[in-house]
Amino acid sequence: MLFKKYHIVIFKDREGSFRHLRLPAWIGIFLLLLLAGLTAAVIYLWEFYPRSLNLQHQLEEAQKTAQVQSAQIISMAGTLHELQQDLRRIQQFDAKLRIMMNVDKESTAVADNRDEPQDNSQGMILLPLHRQDLLARRMHSLAEQIGDDIYTEEVQQQDLLLALRENRELMSVTPSIWPTEGHLSSRFGYRTNPVTGKSQLHAGLDIANRPGTPIIAPGKGVVTFAAWDGAYGNSVVINHGNNTATRYAHMQKFVVKEGQTVNRGDLIGYVGSTGRSTGPHLHYEVRIGGVPVDPMRYILN
Repeated sequence: MLFKKYHIVIFKDREGSFRHLRLPAWIGIFLLLLLAGLTAAVIYLWEFYPRSLNLQHQLEEAQKTAQVQSAQIISMAGTLHELQQDLRRIQQFDAKLRIMMNVDKESTAVADNRDEPQDNSQGMILLPLHRQDLLARRMHSLAEQIGDDIYTEEVQQQDLLLALRENRELMSVTPSIWPTEGHLSSRFGYRTNPVTGKSQLHAGLDIANRPGTPIIAPGKGVVTFAAWDGAYGNSVVINHGNNTATRYAHMQKFVVKEGQTVNRGDLIGYVGSTGRSTGPHLHYEVRIGGVPVDPMRYILN
């Protein structure tokens, strides 16, 4: 019966007009199969939909967890980087103290070629899982390196503390602080002289500031010179013992006299622009046995 042909008559109005359609038998079978397929699909999707919602919820939770972990890893990487920078500064400070105390002359600074994790806290992004694992491994390695450096530094600090106890007098006379506040306008070394235009050794530091800025003694010593000194203008020289002396030039005025003993932090004069000077500043020198050396080797603050 299903494979017979069907005739469908459609009446349009009461006057008897109609339309006659002929349908082959297979169309009926196709419609039944289509209806059965749609019914099965609806049943399957109805069962799959809750599972789909659950999987979507789990995926969203996993993405949130991965994002939080990524943020934590990047934040920790930044913290480790800052810790390494702090350790480097401590070791450089330690190296400078050792040079001053003549304990040893080997630099203990941290090597700069380490593979450090970068701080990407600005513009936080979600890292892929394999990158999170790689970054975590690098952070763990860096933490172990910093731990080893800290242990080594603690051992070395014991020797330094012992040397400091044995040389308290040496530390008190060492010019180890800035003699005045201001902008470091010129460092120690060869430069073009701003007055003559010729290249020559600049034997100290130029610290620029307003006229009248206080100048203090950076270490204990005896004033051996306090007068006008040609191109240096108003100048003071302090002998700190151990063949070490400091010079302060272009001062507005000085408030110490020759033969006077000064301690670290005592006022000795004021910033000025006397002598051969292009502006108000303090010219500060450190000399060992009469030979100028870089004052930055001794400044600790």
